[in-house]
Amino acid sequence: MPSTALRTLRHRWPTFVGSFVALSLGVALIAAMGLALASAQDAPARGPERFAAAPVVVRGQDTLTVRTSTDDRTRIRTRRLAQPRPVPDAVVAKLRRLGTVVQDRSFAVHAERGPADLVGHPWSTAAFAPYELDAGRAPRAADEVVVSGDWARPGARLRTGDGTVRVVGTVAGLGFENAVFHTDARAARLSPRSLQLVVDADPGAVRKAVRASGGSGVRVLTGDARRHADADPDRDSEALTAMNAMFGTAGGVSGFVSVFVVASTFAFAVAQRRREFGLLRTAGATPGQIRRMVAAEALAVGVLASAAGCVLGARGAPRLAAWAVQEGLAPRWFTIGDHTWPCHAAFWTGLLVALCGALAASWRAGRTGPAEALREASVDTRPMTWGRWLAGSALLATGAVTLVLALVTAPGELLQRKTYVSRPMLLITAVALLAPVLVRPSARLVAWLPARLPGAGGMLVRENAAAGVRRTAAVAAPVLVTVALAGSLLGATATLGGAKATEARERTAADFVVAPAGDTGFDEPTLKRIRAVGGGTGVAASSSSAVYVLEDGVALIRSDARAVEPGPLAATARLPLAAGKAEDLDDDSIIVNEEWAEHTVGDRVDVWLGDGTRRSLRIAAVMTTGTGDNGAYVTPRNAPAAPVDRVDVRLAAGADPAAAASDLREAVRTSGGKVLTKDEWVRATSPGADRTTRVGLFMVLGIALLYTGISLANTMVMATSDRTRELTVLRLAGATRWQVLRLVAAEALTVVVIGGLLGTLVAGLNLVGMWGALGLLSVSTPLVIPWATLGAILCACAALAVAASVVPAGLALRAGRDAPYRP
Repeated sequence: MPSTALRTLRHRWPTFVGSFVALSLGVALIAAMGLALASAQDAPARGPERFAAAPVVVRGQDTLTVRTSTDDRTRIRTRRLAQPRPVPDAVVAKLRRLGTVVQDRSFAVHAERGPADLVGHPWSTAAFAPYELDAGRAPRAADEVVVSGDWARPGARLRTGDGTVRVVGTVAGLGFENAVFHTDARAARLSPRSLQLVVDADPGAVRKAVRASGGSGVRVLTGDARRHADADPDRDSEALTAMNAMFGTAGGVSGFVSVFVVASTFAFAVAQRRREFGLLRTAGATPGQIRRMVAAEALAVGVLASAAGCVLGARGAPRLAAWAVQEGLAPRWFTIGDHTWPCHAAFWTGLLVALCGALAASWRAGRTGPAEALREASVDTRPMTWGRWLAGSALLATGAVTLVLALVTAPGELLQRKTYVSRPMLLITAVALLAPVLVRPSARLVAWLPARLPGAGGMLVRENAAAGVRRTAAVAAPVLVTVALAGSLLGATATLGGAKATEARERTAADFVVAPAGDTGFDEPTLKRIRAVGGGTGVAASSSSAVYVLEDGVALIRSDARAVEPGPLAATARLPLAAGKAEDLDDDSIIVNEEWAEHTVGDRVDVWLGDGTRRSLRIAAVMTTGTGDNGAYVTPRNAPAAPVDRVDVRLAAGADPAAAASDLREAVRTSGGKVLTKDEWVRATSPGADRTTRVGLFMVLGIALLYTGISLANTMVMATSDRTRELTVLRLAGATRWQVLRLVAAEALTVVVIGGLLGTLVAGLNLVGMWGALGLLSVSTPLVIPWATLGAILCACAALAVAASVVPAGLALRAGRDAPYRP
């Protein structure tokens, strides 16, 4: 049997090449994503930056630590505080007896024609990086500064949010920040709170002094631990989490697409050989011999293609990593490591999928008798097997049941990325398995109008697509997965983004939203000027904070909170309340949402505030869950040290919006704030404005769609190469060469439309589930289907399908392959 397979290979080389290409590209995709995911597990060791030369850094309490006891076990739960505490004055006084103490301060600086990420510090802390002057001198007056980098030179005057300053010196940039150094006195006025300080003393003596002073939660940092005093010390771990999520999603989608396409391609390749199997059965071959022959061929192709795919994946992964860094999806240090397990996993996955796809398709050919096989070699009379019926029905039922259960028990889970990314895969597989049942009615529906036009072309298109069910289903499969994935993922993110924007719009009753230019918030003089424009009662100044609650005695949950006075809150916001009233909020109460374990109005709940203070607060009102952005509300007294980072302004009746906007801009001119209308604020804060999320999503889809596009062209070439006899018969029946080619192009377009319809059906089912979940969560939003994107994808698929079918058909006809009965 192996020798027979080798002799027949020259007559079916397009099938061999098609299977090889599909498998090698699929393995390359899995290997590249696996290498990227493996390399995103560990960040390089990073030492201290701003305090690399500091002897000892003392930092105030910045974490909340709670001990829990369950089943005779004591566990410690920690969360970072939203408002870290400064070092207590008693501790500072004790430390001053040991040596020199330098208080550190960091605050945002906004300068015209300067970098967007400028940060201010006292000049006395520059030596701890260390920064060294390379031009000019140190600042001595309140209006003098030293800057890092080469964006300004000594003598330049800079307009900042805190007035005009003069550059008197520059230091070389160290790469981790763009710094502006003020005098210590000026820095203390701009940033009164100091969260950490540097002590020039023995570390042991510093620790002893902190313990003796009762500094609860105060940390003494030395050595590499000093990096925890840098700005955003967890940025590497956060970057790893984001990369793991991005590459994990990309790997899951890519793995599904590659396995789906490879299995479909190998099954179609075996199904194309039914005539050959029938002849072999007539010549006396046993079913076992046919299966062993197919397994041997699949093993040979699988080994060669998987090895080639691993080489391609290893070559492509570094380019993928470089692109991710260039687009800001990964930190600058991200590179592909020397991991080998992703290539092993990709190789064996490709080989296993090739064997399973070929064996599953050959099982039926091996079971049929010789005469029956010869009859079935011409027409697809029974394209559905019991296995496909059972598997397709089971997956479809699983998708329906899990959707209903999620809608009944936890509709919020349907809004999670891991859910709306994975659910389409389940339905795509189910519809693909049941495709032979759906192809015939879909083909007759799509070709209904062309079949009624003059001439026999439309009728031939309809009957060819309906009769060749396996061929139509195999060619439509890449289109199905392409349209379904694009429609589901893009539609889900657009629908969810629209829902969040709708929530924000409905919650805000203000005419304007004023936001500070940095993270230091508005000072009191600026707030007074804003209140004067809005009339006082129509101005709600709020702060970002957080509260922490211990649920079920074991889980320490962080909930975002806004701190605002009750009267202005009721005047400028329309909270989606399920119970209670916003006006009942006071210093002894809190507004929560229905996600909280305790959410009964009037009950008390124990929480930790943003600075770690423990309080027992009464629940004044309960909001609906929504899309997850309905956080808690407290009063400013329960958000100590939280700077005002948003001011909602509602104008009085009859006020001129244009004049009010001008007055508000004048009020925040010195602090660099932004004045936005309600609609501008909603657009600015909508999820669609997140470029990283958008680019990451398009990376996932782009890789998957590129692969399915190549697979579509590959499958079309395989399908067309198997129809040379049929096309020659049409030529002998009197059809011209251009008529045959137009027929082939029309059939390709019909199959693409069928795949598009099935893919749109899958995407629609997924989006309807999400839309239903939003309705149950009290969010009224329209269902967003990316028709323009789906149309562009269908046009691209149609162009690929037509080219990949017409070109080989034209070559076959031109080569004179016109012996329809040649054995």
